[in-house]
Amino acid sequence: MIKNSLYFSFLLLLSMNTMHAQSNLLESVKKNPKDAIEMCNKFKELNQRGISASSDEAVSYVSKKNKLTPVNAEILSIYVIGIHCPNVM
Repeated sequence: MIKNSLYFSFLLLLSMNTMHAQSNLLESVKKNPKDAIEMCNKFKELNQRGISASSDEAVSYVSKKNKLTPVNAEILSIYVIGIHCPNVM
């Protein structure tokens, strides 16, 4: 019983930490819209070459540019596209 409770507490703490990190990530874009516009321009450039903004190439760009894990880069990309450049594919 105690083991299960400790395991649950650990998972809860881990998920809260992940949500906080994602929240900070999204706040950084809100505070720096020029970064979002730069990403939108890159996504548009990729679209013109027939490459999706959700492709590995696009996620890799966001990951390297912002020093993020691929998962966080994908989350950031989705957020930026939804808020700043919804016409990007």
